[in-house]
Amino acid sequence: MQNQDVKPNFEFVALMAALMSIVALALDAILPAISTIGIDINSVDPIKNQLLITMIFLGLGIGQLFFGPLSDSYGRKPIVYTGFILFVGASIICIFAPNLEVMIAGRVLQGIALSAPRTMAISIIRDTYKGDYMARVMSFVTAFFILIPVVAPAIGKWIMDSYGWQAIFYVQLFFALVVAIWFWKRQVETLKPEYKIPFKASVFVSGLKEFLKHRETVAFTFISGFVTGAFLVYLSGSQHVFEDQYGLAEEFPYIFAGLSVSIGLSTFLNGTLVLRFGMRKLSFMALFAFCLIALLYVGLFWGKPNPSVAVLIAFLSFQFFCLGFLWGNFRSIAMEPIGHIAGIGAAINGFISTVISVPIAQYISTFVDDTVWPLFLGLALCGLISILIFVVFGDKPLLARRIRS
Repeated sequence: MQNQDVKPNFEFVALMAALMSIVALALDAILPAISTIGIDINSVDPIKNQLLITMIFLGLGIGQLFFGPLSDSYGRKPIVYTGFILFVGASIICIFAPNLEVMIAGRVLQGIALSAPRTMAISIIRDTYKGDYMARVMSFVTAFFILIPVVAPAIGKWIMDSYGWQAIFYVQLFFALVVAIWFWKRQVETLKPEYKIPFKASVFVSGLKEFLKHRETVAFTFISGFVTGAFLVYLSGSQHVFEDQYGLAEEFPYIFAGLSVSIGLSTFLNGTLVLRFGMRKLSFMALFAFCLIALLYVGLFWGKPNPSVAVLIAFLSFQFFCLGFLWGNFRSIAMEPIGHIAGIGAAINGFISTVISVPIAQYISTFVDDTVWPLFLGLALCGLISILIFVVFGDKPLLARRIRS
């Protein structure tokens, strides 16, 4: 493990971001194509078509539960290669899917496949850095990662208009091939031989027992699930909101890009501010603001029609600016006590947070039909629950300071 005072190598940060960015590309590039895909596979219900987004998250949660412990036994690099191979097969299923059910199966398998590079990126970072410096590296990785959602919908729309929606999946495969070769050539194995754990069924049980020993790890895993679930409602329903409710089909990719910039900016700032304020204090302030903004929208537009698109974008921009201070910090706080089981720890963390987030997103999205108001109500409720968990079960020094004050 490197000393946490050593500055991260730029190529390392970029490569880890690229591993995680394949997930973003698989998610966001098809957003402008959901309606077209639905027509081609005889599925015209926009609510059901949102499963093409949420179900890939289900695959991400399931896959990392297996790839995490396997990586603790066989190393990080072989697991990444396995994920890329599975991704090829999953993408082919999506390309030739005759109906929604087969397409969903392909998307779940894509999620399982992509959980390998995504989880391994987190494990490799945890193998290499620790503490607030790990949070800083995670922030920079996430900032690079955010660049993909900024451009992916616009690129996806251009590809669809020029070559058809199937071409989007071919572009994803090409990007995955480039990243796989880069990873193979430039990244060393970070799991030292002495830390390898023989793979057996009991590794799940022992890993879970060790995971549950750390109250803060469990607490911030749950918080990550609620916050991710709230955002997933927007991600899966954004195309429906802006194209169907606001009639902005042509403008949607650019609106999505602008909102992604808001997340990227705060994520980049987090990489600098986290060393000054600490990841716990910074993330708590951002979580409080996240909840307050959502409650403000709920109060202002209760029982009213959608506001102008400018007002909606303003609220979402502030909301997402807060998110940039949450994701990387929450994951780092959860992972900090379990560096000795980074592979299985990252897997359990990701699985639990996904199991929480996907049902939340799927339930709330059923109400985002004629108005966007239920989205903000969901954001507010998830934020309030997260604050409660943070204060009661999270950082004990923070709780003690608040009680004394």
